[in-house]
Amino acid sequence: MSLTAATRAESTKLFSTSIWWILAIVLFAYVAFTAAALGFVYAAAATGSLPGNAPPLPEEGLAATLYSTATTVGYVFPLLVGTLMVTAEFRHKTLTPTFLATPRRGRVLVAKLAVGVLIGVVLGVIGIVAAVGTSAAFLAGFGLETDITSPGTWAMLGRMLLAYVLWTLIGVGVGALVRNQVGAIVGVLVFTQFIEPIGRTAAAFVEGLSDITRFLPGAASDALVGASVYAATIPQGSADPLEWWVGGLVLLGYAIVFVVLGHLVSWRRDVS
Repeated sequence: MSLTAATRAESTKLFSTSIWWILAIVLFAYVAFTAAALGFVYAAAATGSLPGNAPPLPEEGLAATLYSTATTVGYVFPLLVGTLMVTAEFRHKTLTPTFLATPRRGRVLVAKLAVGVLIGVVLGVIGIVAAVGTSAAFLAGFGLETDITSPGTWAMLGRMLLAYVLWTLIGVGVGALVRNQVGAIVGVLVFTQFIEPIGRTAAAFVEGLSDITRFLPGAASDALVGASVYAATIPQGSADPLEWWVGGLVLLGYAIVFVVLGHLVSWRRDVS
């Protein structure tokens, strides 16, 4: 089977199941709710509308920070979709007929990566629409600049799409490396929702720790995007954040490492 045919087959596998659109709906709802809540609080703080003696929030960079909600809180969804693209095949034993039809297993993995790029773009558009739509509505409602027409904003949105694609590819690599679906999903959630956030928070108080945590995948993703709700609310330590292109290379490096390890360690093993 050619690479084109293998890619078409992998695309059919993904889009004929319900998991991708279920996660897409949850992604939209989760990002939209988070962006709406933060949009209201941040916009009210920037205009001095919060009750009490709350200090006013600077308006500069506020729109970019709110728009980045799509990646700051939504990156786990493309990561999960990429992981499920592979682990679901191990769980349901559908890799057996796939490898019989395409004995060159590397070609199958490349086809999954190609489909991962496509679904990463789809999820990225959904996340961006959810974040920008709700955030811009609150900014405009409070009379603040939305920066929608700014070239810098559009460049950031493009980098957010790239981040979604890279997170999906990382997920494919994780799925290829960790065959057990439950173990892979639990590992992804534990690292992204607990280990890295705790480490990045601790870096604000432990001298020198930020030199390490800025190279973690979530921090690299924030650097690639160029804005982050996380960075705006939690001190990042003494180390300077990575340049956007360095963050992109670090995130790409994670994808390459996981995919290569998955191919060498697990992908070529027998499918029971």
